[in-house]
Amino acid sequence: MTLQREEPTHFGAGPAQLPTEVLQQSAKDLINFNNLGLGIGEISHRSKDATKVIDDAKAHLKELMNIPDTHEVFFMQGGGTTGFSSIASNLSAAYLGKTGKVGTAGYLVTGSWSQKSLEEAKRLRVPTEVIFNSKDYNNGKYGSIPPESEWAGKVKDGQFSYVYLCENETVHGVEWPRLPECVTSNPDIELVADLSSDILSREIPVSQYGLIIAGAQKNIGLAGLTLYIIKKSILEDIKKASEEEIHKAGLPITPIAFDFPTVVKNNSAYNTIPIFTLHVMDLVFQHLLKKGGVKAQQFENEKKADILYTSLDQFPNFYNMPVDKSCRSKMNVVFTLKKEGLDEKFLKEAAELNLTGLKGHRSVGGFRASIYNALSVESVQKLANFVREFAEKNA
Repeated sequence: MTLQREEPTHFGAGPAQLPTEVLQQSAKDLINFNNLGLGIGEISHRSKDATKVIDDAKAHLKELMNIPDTHEVFFMQGGGTTGFSSIASNLSAAYLGKTGKVGTAGYLVTGSWSQKSLEEAKRLRVPTEVIFNSKDYNNGKYGSIPPESEWAGKVKDGQFSYVYLCENETVHGVEWPRLPECVTSNPDIELVADLSSDILSREIPVSQYGLIIAGAQKNIGLAGLTLYIIKKSILEDIKKASEEEIHKAGLPITPIAFDFPTVVKNNSAYNTIPIFTLHVMDLVFQHLLKKGGVKAQQFENEKKADILYTSLDQFPNFYNMPVDKSCRSKMNVVFTLKKEGLDEKFLKEAAELNLTGLKGHRSVGGFRASIYNALSVESVQKLANFVREFAEKNA
């Protein structure tokens, strides 16, 4: 068996395509890591070699994202769904520890993932408030973000333990073009953001976030592990709230394996961290650093998005673009065909050109091209060419 492969053009939303050189190195390390005679998946998660993987991954991420000393990095099992519950319990405890009061978790709902995060917080009996649901501003459909002026008053007048947003909605192709100023300018509110599908795709001001989470399997690695970037002050606030106080307040007590201060204290290895998965993530970080960092990747991503959206927009009578141009995702391009009966033909002919992973999410149908970091400009250009040719032949 060879470790060589033809470079794929796979547009799946996750698990997603990874750089070939990352997979080649990780395959070798799975057999024999650092000439130990053991694969990386076989070594103790508390060994020196494993600890170095953890520390290197943290260091490379801090370099890539210019993470300030005010914030801590850690890794935890699970994906975004695990994050929904751990956010709700940890951040509500932090607010209790800081103020002695029970706060309200505010949610900015722009798609299915922010909606699911809201539902999980409610299920855990954390007090919640929907600051806005973008469906209410767009004829009952996702695809836009309402002007901040129309909902900022709720943020100003509320007592929020945190305000949550999903920065890029993978299913609905909606991406926040900028952070909400009414949240970032308020020192009493912690901004919590899910960046699972656009982490490291563009430069962001980390200091403005209270907490960032990102599941690995969309843009930076394999499924099973999530990275967290958190203000150190929030960790201290969580510690201030005892389990008895949390229980009396009617808030959920976080399971020990997902208690943020516990995970950080044990350098992400309180329980058995999937060290091979983290190693793949770190190889992706190193790959990005060699490319020139996030700034260089952002330039490339903007070029890819422009290429594909330009091709789709050339045929407004053939392709339906459901997302407002002001908040179109540069990672997940969603579209449908206006002419019925052509969906299967589109997928079949695309697959014949090795353009795979284009079927839309089962909840919305249509098509979705996830043009994550690992997709080259040439791959996206190939898809853009097909988009044009298909419209011309089938109009």
